[in-house]
Amino acid sequence: MFLDICCTQEKKYNQNTYGDYFVSRRYPETDRLLAVLSDGLGSGVKANILASMTATMLLKFIEADSDVSKACEIMMNSLPVCQKRKISYSTFSVMDCSSDGTTKIVEEGNPQFLWIRNNELMEPECEIITSEAFKNRKMHVYKIKLKEGDRLLFCSDGVTQSGLGTDKFKLGLRRKGLIDAVFQQLNENKYITSKELSEYIVHFARSLEPDRKAKDDISCVCVHCRTPRKSMLFTGPPFHMEKDNYWANVFKDFDGKKAISGGTTANLISRELNIPIDTPVLANAGRLPSVSYMEGVDLVTEGILTLTRTYEYLEDGKSQNDAAGELVKFFLESDCILFMVGAKLNQAHYDPNLPIEIEIRKNIIKKIAKVLQDKYIKKVTIQFM
Repeated sequence: MFLDICCTQEKKYNQNTYGDYFVSRRYPETDRLLAVLSDGLGSGVKANILASMTATMLLKFIEADSDVSKACEIMMNSLPVCQKRKISYSTFSVMDCSSDGTTKIVEEGNPQFLWIRNNELMEPECEIITSEAFKNRKMHVYKIKLKEGDRLLFCSDGVTQSGLGTDKFKLGLRRKGLIDAVFQQLNENKYITSKELSEYIVHFARSLEPDRKAKDDISCVCVHCRTPRKSMLFTGPPFHMEKDNYWANVFKDFDGKKAISGGTTANLISRELNIPIDTPVLANAGRLPSVSYMEGVDLVTEGILTLTRTYEYLEDGKSQNDAAGELVKFFLESDCILFMVGAKLNQAHYDPNLPIEIEIRKNIIKKIAKVLQDKYIKKVTIQFM
């Protein structure tokens, strides 16, 4: 079971930064996923600092093997009170989930999360912990067991209070309105991704405001438990040439989407599996070489140039319509990504005519893997051949 998680956010109108802060981290070695959504008091830079401080501290506490409830209770008791508004500097929602579905959720001040199973809203029991330092603060602790197909949705009050004061939503969208909006989307498309659902909820909440201008920061985090979408990228020839056929067959038998990066690698697979390569004329000078085509392979690209550009696109969050853009799309449409990296040196990587910023294959793959894990919450494995 794979946890597909995505957060979509909208800044308060006329602000230059988000007052909500989201952080998530996947730990492949323990098959654990942690996520924190914090809503800072007010909006703009001050709210962003408060929210980011709360979220990152909570994540660090939990990473240090602290009990989730204990870490959240410490944070609840420690957050200062605004002297003017007499409320906490920030609120938060925390999710700690293992690969078998065992999940702990802690909320303090944020709207209650939604748990949907078989198109029904689940109502889990919770333990309420009152702050020792601030009697008006209460922490809700949930222990649930997720199954394949389940969905979770967390949000800041920018969602549930959207439309506040309008004729249709005098008291805001509220929890009921959010539930109705979510089920409407699920009924229309039961395969909707976490990214698509979170984007819809944020855009819907903003659409309820006069002139579509967000009166508060809007954040929505969606989680979908489903069968993982697996993919493999094979790049570089194996260190021992006599094992070329073995690794080529590992590639052929992989159960998932497959890509090849590198002309030498593509020729190796073509030779060992007896599959011809259809290679178009190279693109104009200054641009990346075009993709090639091979039966049974989803994507075939040039090597180091394309991988380097792919890393840049992933870092920037923007891509172009070229081979690297196709590789970015290949990665983002996957959940579990296996990199098969050949350890044999390729003298072409040391050509002095190539741009100085190009790194050898192993290093650029490690960089791509890190950004996929940290920024895009993918499960990544690297195997050297």
